[in-house]
Amino acid sequence: MTHNLRADARENRGRILEAARALFAERGLDVPMREVARRAGVGPATLYRRFPTKQDLVDDAFADELRACREIVVDGCADPDPWRGLSSVVEDLTVLNARNQGFVDAFMSAHPHAPVFGRHRADLLHRLAALAARAKRAGRLRHDFAVDDLVLVLLAGRGLSSAHPDTRTAAARRFAALALDAFRESATNGALPRRPPLLDDAVRVHR
Repeated sequence: MTHNLRADARENRGRILEAARALFAERGLDVPMREVARRAGVGPATLYRRFPTKQDLVDDAFADELRACREIVVDGCADPDPWRGLSSVVEDLTVLNARNQGFVDAFMSAHPHAPVFGRHRADLLHRLAALAARAKRAGRLRHDFAVDDLVLVLLAGRGLSSAHPDTRTAAARRFAALALDAFRESATNGALPRRPPLLDDAVRVHR
């Protein structure tokens, strides 16, 4: 009986996480917990027993995406060619985010009750700032680029999640290519408008 109860608990947890990922991807993080329970086919009590807070559910639902996001950034930063590394980060993150609006919402959240995402985001943005500095020294990245500009691209790319699944990846890759063309250092670069403060103080990254 104990074995069956544990198997049932694992199955319920798996269904809850699957339902949460699907709903967050479709509609962002504003989906009510009760709707997650309904989609998973469990009662609210079961949901809250497994995940006492919504942030607990968000953290676990996006654990795989966090790992994928970190791998993209770490691999890009390890590339000896900083422009190639930065290009791969921009493209791969754009594709990853196009598949999952909820992950973008969670990653961009500045709420203090989301420590997992806060630490993750701060670490990766600092790594990207160092990569951007290398690309500037190599003369490949425009001199007035700031990490906020990458955040701006990720925010703008949220709309790609509404594209048809069959075209989403291709659209994300084209969007990334256009963004990279704007990031590239060129004698014809025009002056950029004032940089908006897109990062909170906890993860402020200077150029």
